[in-house]
Amino acid sequence: MSGADDWTEGELSVIGNAVELELATRKVDGSLRPYTTMWVVRVGDGIYVRSAGGPTRGWYRHALTSGKGRVRAGGIERDVRFDQDISSPHSDIDRTYHAKYDRYGPGPVSHVTGPGSHPVTIRLIRSQS
Repeated sequence: MSGADDWTEGELSVIGNAVELELATRKVDGSLRPYTTMWVVRVGDGIYVRSAGGPTRGWYRHALTSGKGRVRAGGIERDVRFDQDISSPHSDIDRTYHAKYDRYGPGPVSHVTGPGSHPVTIRLIRSQS
């Protein structure tokens, strides 16, 4: 494996270039909740998602509670851990969201960029399962 989060370079590239990512959180019994589709960005060796609806979104609350889940994007499906690292490179994440998604207009992108989105940023760490 390469990268700080145990993603291979190929996985980082494919997931980072995917327009959308599907994310499911784990229940207490280990089963998966339904997948939620969202935008995803790669910054360096990190894969990041943000809760466009803020901290009250179900998937986000479950991610913080369970700490684990599964993602799929670009034909890759992997188990992950959710890290809410407050030292995330927020300005770089904002720039990457803009570069990748501004074509959808300022409204949608504004929900995942700027200071209000920083507290609901999650870094996806590949699990070794």
